[in-house]
Amino acid sequence: MLDSILENRYLILRSLGSGGFGETFLAEDRHLPSARKCALKQLKPMTNNPQVFAIVQERFKREAVILEKLGEGNKQIPSLYAYLESEGEFFLVQEWIEGTTLTKKLQNEGILAENTVKEILTGILPVLDYVHSQQIVHRDIKPDNIILRFSDGMPVLIDFGAVKEAVGTIISAEGNLQPSIVVGTPGFMPPEQAAGRPVYASDLYSLGLTAIYLLTGKIPQELPNDRTTGEINWRSLAPTVTPNFAAVIDKAIASHPSDRYSHALEMLAALQPQSKGIPPTIPPETIAKQRSSPTLSPPSQLKSSNNHTANFPNWLKPAIVGSTIGILAVGAIAIIAFPDRTGVDNPNSVNPTDTSSFTQQDALSLINRWLEAKQLMFAPPYDRQIAAEITTGEQFEQTAGVGGSIEWLENNNAFYEYGEQRIDGVEGFTSNGDRAEITVKVTEQQTLKRNGRIDPARSGFGTVTVIYELEQVDGKWKIASSEISE
Repeated sequence: MLDSILENRYLILRSLGSGGFGETFLAEDRHLPSARKCALKQLKPMTNNPQVFAIVQERFKREAVILEKLGEGNKQIPSLYAYLESEGEFFLVQEWIEGTTLTKKLQNEGILAENTVKEILTGILPVLDYVHSQQIVHRDIKPDNIILRFSDGMPVLIDFGAVKEAVGTIISAEGNLQPSIVVGTPGFMPPEQAAGRPVYASDLYSLGLTAIYLLTGKIPQELPNDRTTGEINWRSLAPTVTPNFAAVIDKAIASHPSDRYSHALEMLAALQPQSKGIPPTIPPETIAKQRSSPTLSPPSQLKSSNNHTANFPNWLKPAIVGSTIGILAVGAIAIIAFPDRTGVDNPNSVNPTDTSSFTQQDALSLINRWLEAKQLMFAPPYDRQIAAEITTGEQFEQTAGVGGSIEWLENNNAFYEYGEQRIDGVEGFTSNGDRAEITVKVTEQQTLKRNGRIDPARSGFGTVTVIYELEQVDGKWKIASSEISE
């Protein structure tokens, strides 16, 4: 297909790789002025039966819709630009990720240090959590399918297995539809997946073996195993790996799914330091003083059904909600109210002036505006004016004042990127005159990049409970302070 033009639009430049289901090419979109480069994945159906082919068509379309949704919802999954059918073959047109696969990184650099592997895992586990939250099992996690993006160093997850299964559908001798092959890579896939019953923990098993490959340079088939238990004995091949990190990997690759981590965030939490201390990185005088928690009104009817991050390490909690980078944070948590998760609608009014009618919904709306502003305040252009519009007093000083978060970011060539941010529950709300207080349970994924590299100590994904004090100033409600509630 090299140098050919598909659909009178996509010019095939070179092959990027091939497998049992087809081949992937680098192409450029001739319909765009920029001739944008893209990854063109060719998928070949395994059947010539017209009836089965019609079913494959429908399944391919369905899986393409899922890929489109995944790419729109997470920056570490390639965007889907188009899906095509031509001369009995199917094609996906996806974002081309300029970077290097983990396989090539190991080939070029040799076995990786523990901290490097840990950084890769902490970068990809939130992506897996997002994928699993969409009821999707990737089914082909391996070094070839994780790309370290050149632009920001972030790991990107590619090549989802469900599409391969769709185009690999055949009809059995008994007349039943079935996949022609088990999706996954031998060695990297766990026993339950090889038997055709993948679960979310199957992806964690594959990720654990990917980590072992990076630490030892050995593919799974080259690793010794216990002839009695079947457990993989890899530690002797990586003697410098710390016991705690090795224990995390061992649990991920346990033979039975019930012995592994139940979800990606549990594994992520196990990788984080368990220290209760909060090591400052800027002068102590900029760290907000803790105050006692005031008495709250009874919790509202809004309760979270998603509490699997409740035990996230204490050290990460300020990074999710605090307001001083010196305590591993930038600003108060930004919350977005998802009606399907919390039952809270997103009101249009963000600065009500009638104090007698300031409601819980109004408070959530103000915090939601904070969410919209974070990428502008804590990344270029480091907009202090927005901070002045929605914060006051202590919150403003810690955000945009002298020695505050924005100044620290500017001086340290650093900025934050934000992934998933959501509200998981409102635990209390009071309003009295020109002051109000709301207590919320919130979840956030954030990544600090400093001098072009990810700072894993100040990046993460977790859930905490936060108390916000709100105040009306010159007719506008603003965030006056925030505090994590233990």
